[in-house]
Amino acid sequence: MTAYSPAPPSAAIWGDQVTVIERRGVSYRMYTERPGCVRQLLAFADRWGSRSHVLQGGRELSFADLRSGVAAKAAELVDLGVASLQHVLILGWNSPEWIINFWACVQIDAVPVLANAWWSEAEVAAALDLVRPALVLADAHGAAKVPAAWRRGPWETDPAASSQVSADSRPTDSDPDEEQPAAVIFTSGTAGRPKPVVLSHRSLLAGLHMLLHVSRRLPQQVDETSGDTGLHTGPLFHIGGIQTLLRAITVGGTLVMPTGRFDPGEALMLIERYHISRWSAVPTMVSRLLEHPDVTTRDLRSLRSVTVGGAPVHAELLERIRTGLPGADARVPTGYGLTENGGQATAASGRDTAERPGSSGRPLPCVELRFLARPGLPDGEILVRSPTQMSGYLGSQDSPIDDEGWLHTGDLGHLDDAGHLWITGRSKDLIIRGGENIAPAAVERALASIPGVADAAVIGVPHADLGEEVMAFVVTADDALTSAALARALRGSVASFAVPSRWHLQQEPLPTNHTHKVDKQALLALVQAGRRHG
Repeated sequence: MTAYSPAPPSAAIWGDQVTVIERRGVSYRMYTERPGCVRQLLAFADRWGSRSHVLQGGRELSFADLRSGVAAKAAELVDLGVASLQHVLILGWNSPEWIINFWACVQIDAVPVLANAWWSEAEVAAALDLVRPALVLADAHGAAKVPAAWRRGPWETDPAASSQVSADSRPTDSDPDEEQPAAVIFTSGTAGRPKPVVLSHRSLLAGLHMLLHVSRRLPQQVDETSGDTGLHTGPLFHIGGIQTLLRAITVGGTLVMPTGRFDPGEALMLIERYHISRWSAVPTMVSRLLEHPDVTTRDLRSLRSVTVGGAPVHAELLERIRTGLPGADARVPTGYGLTENGGQATAASGRDTAERPGSSGRPLPCVELRFLARPGLPDGEILVRSPTQMSGYLGSQDSPIDDEGWLHTGDLGHLDDAGHLWITGRSKDLIIRGGENIAPAAVERALASIPGVADAAVIGVPHADLGEEVMAFVVTADDALTSAALARALRGSVASFAVPSRWHLQQEPLPTNHTHKVDKQALLALVQAGRRHG
């Protein structure tokens, strides 16, 4: 029988009443009774004890194992000289070690910096130069990309090395202020380089608090029978991955993770074997699962909730989910958010998506929305004000948050009469391929550095599976230059998912608009008209 103990004292501070507070001259909606730091969540692991927390391949990590592993790693980090508020860069694929390393940083008030495991060597080096971590924790794949000059700690830790966090493992006896940095997560910016988003304790906890509130899963509302089993197929280094970890430890959830890259056949097997009840995924993953031949032979009746996000969700996909996964009928929640906002800003229940397919739901309890008119566009830019939003970009004074606290998202949309948000486009130059954000400027800059390339423009074109794929228009000064050679040259400077899959090489100049910039709308129109080929 699963070990269970009463809710820890911290559960009593998760209120459901919202007030208005002022921070740095800006008024925010905020819960009156709220937790103050992410480290407090570790106490919930004691509540769930021997219950399985992570299952991957043949490995199992219980909540008790998590506690001992975090204790050992925290002591190890302190022995390596890591101090409060110092950065520790985590570079690796989803694994129990990744999770233990993250929580160990939290335990000692260090700031985990979550690197993208798909990055190229050049992108890893640029991130390291920017964040200047005290230590790098990388798995074997990630370690091969880390320059030798950076100090590295071991990826794996022996839980038996320490049964308790030593007295010196916590820099202070007091909890950090809720405005102190809790994590740094990278996002793709339209300027081309991944931007490090600083998220405070307030940001991460407010996002978790709101989602637990609207789903009636606040700590005082759950008991020993409330734990669910979720399939986690997205990267832990995304904001959605962190929110998944925070939720799981709070409500006693079990996370089942694939052993490698997403494979729809493996996902179907895991759903059946572990009686998965919930799955959060990007549209591409869901679409691939529904197209797999095993979808009709596996027992998928346990799957009650499929949360779709990370890219636009179309009504056609929602209908395919209800047809292909009947157990999830009317339970297909969606939402809208971004890393700079610390995650979700709106949420739609399964009933909402059934009645309003394509909408992104209503604002969460502490979230405010407004719209900034954009000349020539039917809908305004979505502005968000929320306690979840970032403190800023690390090492930069630039910010999409204005003096009144409104985050300018670059997305276009409107609210309907019932208060539901509809996303209708993007005003920023960004490609979303299979849930991964790609800045065309970064790929264009890398292409321009290749000998024989005179000019380049990168756009996103519709793709039935990925949502969008990357297409490059390249003006060459060398007749012998091929798309295969260009792709090979790019692999050392941009992430693998950002390498174009469609190409058009030409010698005539690219079309420009009245401001003498490359007219990407004209290029997209040519593709849509079938005048260009990959």
